[in-house]
Formats: sequence, C-alpha cells, structure tokens
Amino acid sequence: MELVFLSFLGQPLWMWLVFVSLVLTLLALDLGVLNKDDHEIGIAESLKLSAMYIALGLGFAGFVFWQMGATATAQYLTAFVVEKSLSIDNIFVIALIFGFFAVPRQYQRRVLFWGILGVIFLRGLMIGLGATLVAEYHWLLYVFAAFLIVTGIKMLFSADKEHEITENGLIRFLRRRLRVTDGPRGHAFFVTEPDTKTGRLVRHATPLFLALVMIELADLVFAVDSVPAVFTITTDPYIVYTSNIFAILGLRALYFALSAILARFAYLKYALSVLLVFIGSKVFVAAALGWEKFPSGLVAWHHLRDPCRRHPFLAVEDGHSERAGSSG
Repeated sequence: MELVFLSFLGQPLWMWLVFVSLVLTLLALDLGVLNKDDHEIGIAESLKLSAMYIALGLGFAGFVFWQMGATATAQYLTAFVVEKSLSIDNIFVIALIFGFFAVPRQYQRRVLFWGILGVIFLRGLMIGLGATLVAEYHWLLYVFAAFLIVTGIKMLFSADKEHEITENGLIRFLRRRLRVTDGPRGHAFFVTEPDTKTGRLVRHATPLFLALVMIELADLVFAVDSVPAVFTITTDPYIVYTSNIFAILGLRALYFALSAILARFAYLKYALSVLLVFIGSKVFVAAALGWEKFPSGLVAWHHLRDPCRRHPFLAVEDGHSERAGSSG
C-alpha cells in the first residue's frame, strides 16, 4: 500500500492512478457501450458526448481542489480552457485527412478512438520530458514563450492558406513501404488480400490506417504549440497532463458536430494566433513586473470575459450575423 503514496512527477502515485483509471473507464464505456457498432455520429449525439466530456473535465477540477488547493484549481481550469481552444484547430486537419483518404463517416469514430490512445501516450512523454527540463533549466520557459509568440505571428500571416497534405513526405514513405488497398475494407486497419503481382495472400494496410498515422502526426505537431502554452500557466506535470487529456477527449466527440460547419468558422486561425501571442507574452510580462507567475485569473478573464470577442471565429459569413468584435 505504501507504493501508491510514493511521489511520481510531483504528486502521489495514487492521484495518477485515479486519473488514468477514469480515462480508461471512459474509453471502455465509449467503445464497448455507447458505440459498439459502426454508425455515423450525428450533430445531436456529437454535442451530447462533447457536453459530457466538458462536464467531466470541469468536474475533475473538484478533485484537484480537494487535493491541491485553490491555486492549482485555477491553473487547471485555465489550462483546460486554453488547451480546449487550441485543440479546435485540429478539427480542420482531421477533416482534411479523412477527406483525402475517403474515410466513410461511420468509420471515422473508430479511427479517432484509436488515435486518442496514441495521444495519451505521446503527450505523456512530451509533458514528462518538458517538466523534467523546466525543473532543471527554468530559462526554457522563456524559450517556450518566445516560440509561442513566433508561432502565433506566423499563424496570423498564414491564416488564409489552405492545409495541403497531398505531397506529405510521410504519406509517400508509407505508400512505398506498405501495400495499401485501393479503398476502405470495413473498419479494418489491415486486411489479407491477394498481391496484384504475385497473387499470393499478403498483408495490406487500408486507408484507415494511413489516416490514423496522419492524425497522430498532426496531433504531435499541434502538441508542440499547446504543451508549451500550458507550461507557461503551470509547470506541475499533473495539471498539465490532466488538462491536456480532458481537452483532447472532448475534441474527438465535438469533431462530428463541427466538421459539418467548418466553412462557417471564418476567423479561427486569427483567434488562435492572438491567443498564442498572448500566452507567450505573459511570461515576459510577469518577469518584467517581478511576478513569480502571471495570475491564472487574468488569463482566464482575458479568455472568458466576452464570448464574441474571445472567439471571433464564431462569426459566420452570412448576411444575418455580425462579425465578432464589431459591436460594443
């Protein structure tokens, strides 16, 4: 029993086990009960699942408050909101990948389910490594902050550019190294089929597997932005990791609702670029003012004070809606 009270990355091991058990239970419930069969998830079901995951993510703040106090809770909630906002950009790339590989909507949930398992593992590695480095070299926070500012400015000036994956080097590499079927084979990632040249039965990858690999790569790229962003809020690995994973869990559910109206999110890139610049700048502001940390409450206030101004990308391009920020 003493083992579970040992410290692991700054917190008792039992706290990590509680979180991991909760996540595994949610995934098992998702795959084994709520979505046992392949079906296309509609907007209503997507919104209900997303609301459930958001509620669980916010509810977990109660556990953080119980064990870690008010300051840690404020940091967790701020990190959760920031990570949730930044992760929305993943939806555009996921939709592009599914479209490129012609993955039927009824099989997309399965790809995203297995994708989240990879995300849990990869982000754990990145956060564990990042926490270790920051603990040893505090000046890395300034490197993270500068990187976020540069990324935000770069995103601002490239917001109108379309994502392009046709010439992606990883796709070319996989197609050269793997036999790939000419289309999906149900929800399978691999199938055994006759080789077109020899006629022998050999293992083939399906487009679903290629889509899964590309989604994992895309999340790894996005994590390069989002993980440093959360480290500028708190360096506690437990808060960083739990807020990251709860935000990503809900993203998978929200995808099916937002993917149907992606074209109407006119200003997403601009909003996210401003958010990245703000998060990066606050590290230098805190240092200039002699603060140990930029107050989490101010970050949350900046992000939550006005829904219209907070998310200018929610303005839709039609004749009945005002552009965000144009009123008041």
